[in-house]
Amino acid sequence: MKRTLQLISLLLLSFSSQALSLNKIDADGFTTLFNGKNWDGWYLKLRSGDTKMAEKVFAIENNEIHVFNDDFPDEYNLNTGDNDTHGLFYTNKTYTFYILKFEYKWGSRKANNFKQWQYDAGVYYHVTKDDVFPFGLEYQLRYNHIKDRNHSGDFIVPRGAKATWYSTTDLNAYESKKDNGRTYLHPKDGGKLEQPEFWHKLTKPTKNFHGLDNQWNQVEIIVMGSEYAIHKLNGEVVNMAYDLFPSSGIIGFQSETSEVFYRNIKIKEFERSVSEEQFLK
Repeated sequence: MKRTLQLISLLLLSFSSQALSLNKIDADGFTTLFNGKNWDGWYLKLRSGDTKMAEKVFAIENNEIHVFNDDFPDEYNLNTGDNDTHGLFYTNKTYTFYILKFEYKWGSRKANNFKQWQYDAGVYYHVTKDDVFPFGLEYQLRYNHIKDRNHSGDFIVPRGAKATWYSTTDLNAYESKKDNGRTYLHPKDGGKLEQPEFWHKLTKPTKNFHGLDNQWNQVEIIVMGSEYAIHKLNGEVVNMAYDLFPSSGIIGFQSETSEVFYRNIKIKEFERSVSEEQFLK
């Protein structure tokens, strides 16, 4: 009997330790979402539906998630049109009011439709349908090495989703007309309501990013239900939108056209919406 009680106590301690590892809260009130060891609290999904391949694509190494690691060649299914390793790792939990923080950096491997979307991945939030690609809103992670331009922070709004967006009135020579060509500008700074609406809403131009220098970028996605979302990159507000639909959902991190590393994924939840002014200072 004594031996049985000791075993039960050890098991309870083990489960408690695992829970603390997953739900560790730091001094700023952020909860750790990825424990660096396993997929507790998450699930994986590829376009192909291959669950074994998903674990290879999203490899866990050194407390990080390494997409297209050393087991993949320098070029994997490049521009073949297959794109079967497009996918995401999703939270099990739904979120509404929160700040999501994480870090990412690019590797050198190329995959899938790299020619069209260079060094591309992303984070979907307010996901209500976990297809590949999902129904939700996206903070795009992308570096165009040909033009040395940052696209991390671009809004991607799929058909049926909504986001009210304000932008410059000129094309800024930043991108092509197919993406509207205009870049984010807050209405208080003279931004004009986007007319007509485009699915791809460009981040403001910035040099405050790391491309292929093996350095980490810091991302914050501040989401307050349907009211607004703020996209930050390395402490700088690079994009923002209002009147969001969907207004809550799960969160997913992508594998798409290139090697990428994710780490230090954390979230801070709020019971209700917080004014945007607090985050735009």
